[in-house]
Amino acid sequence: MSEGNKTLVAEFVLTGLTEQPWWQVLLFLLFLVIYTMVGNLGLMALIWKDAHLHTPMYLFLDGLAFADACTSTSVTPRMLVNFLDKTAMISLPECITQFYFFASSATTECFLLVVMAYDRYVAICNPLLYPVVMSNRLCTKLISISYAIGFLHPLVHVSLLLRLTFCKSNIIHYFYCEILQLFKISCFDASINALMIFIFAAFIQISTLMTIMMSYIRVLSDILKNNSGKGKGKAFSTCSAHLLSVSLYYGTLICMYVRPASGLAEDQDRMYSLFYMIIIPLLNRFIYSFRNKEVIGALRRVEKQ
Repeated sequence: MSEGNKTLVAEFVLTGLTEQPWWQVLLFLLFLVIYTMVGNLGLMALIWKDAHLHTPMYLFLDGLAFADACTSTSVTPRMLVNFLDKTAMISLPECITQFYFFASSATTECFLLVVMAYDRYVAICNPLLYPVVMSNRLCTKLISISYAIGFLHPLVHVSLLLRLTFCKSNIIHYFYCEILQLFKISCFDASINALMIFIFAAFIQISTLMTIMMSYIRVLSDILKNNSGKGKGKAFSTCSAHLLSVSLYYGTLICMYVRPASGLAEDQDRMYSLFYMIIIPLLNRFIYSFRNKEVIGALRRVEKQ
C-alpha cells in the first residue's frame, strides 16, 4: 500500500537490546527468571488467602502487585520472543496494544502510590479514626478509581496515534514499541502527539508526586512532634518501603518522559525504560514482601497448612 511515492509501513522490526548472540542468550535467561518472579500472582494470592493481610495497606499492595505484573507483561513476553527470533515482526495494532497496556499500568501505579501515601497519613496522623476512615469499601473505591483513570488516560494518546501513518522506516531501535520511537518514523509531523505525551506525563507525574510529598511532610511532622523514640522508629519503618518505591518509580519515569526529547542518548533511554518496566516491579516484590514481617508470617502460616 502506498501514499504518493511513499510505501506505508504496517509491520515493524524491533532491534532489541543487543546484536551479540551470546548476550541475547544470557539476557533471555535473565529476563525470563525476572519475569517469572514478577509476573506470577503469588503475592496477590497470599494476600487474599491470609485473613491477617485483609487490611487497607495490603489491599493497596494487592492492587500495586497487579499493576506491576501488567507493566512487565506488556513488554517482557514480546522481548523474550525477540531474543529468540530476530526476524519476528510486530504489527501496528500490536504496537498500539502494547503501548496502551504499558501506559495504563503506569498511570494506575501513580495513583495507587498516592492512595498508599494517604493510607499511611491517616494511619499515623489519625490512628483512632483509621478503622472508620479507611474502610475496606473506601479502599476498594480508591483502587477502582486508580484503575479507571489508568485505563482512560492512554485512550487520548491512542486516538492521536491512529491519525499517523509510517513510511520512513520499519525499524524501531528499541526493545518494545515505545511511542516516542514511533513518532520518529511517522510520515507526518508528530509534534502534537509528543507535546500531549509531555503535558499529560508532566501533569500526572508531578501532581501525584507533589501529593505524596505533601502527605509525607505531614506524616514526618507528626512523627517528630508526637511519637516516642520507639514509636518514631516503628512509624519510619512503616513508611520507608513506600518512600523507596516512590523514589525509584518517579525518578525513572520522569527521566523517561518529563524531559526534552533530546535529553538522553538512546542507550541511556533504553536503560531507563528497562529499569522501569522490568527491574522496578521485581524490586517492589522485595521492598514490600520479603522485608515485611507480616508477609513472611503469612507465608509461614500457609506453609503449615
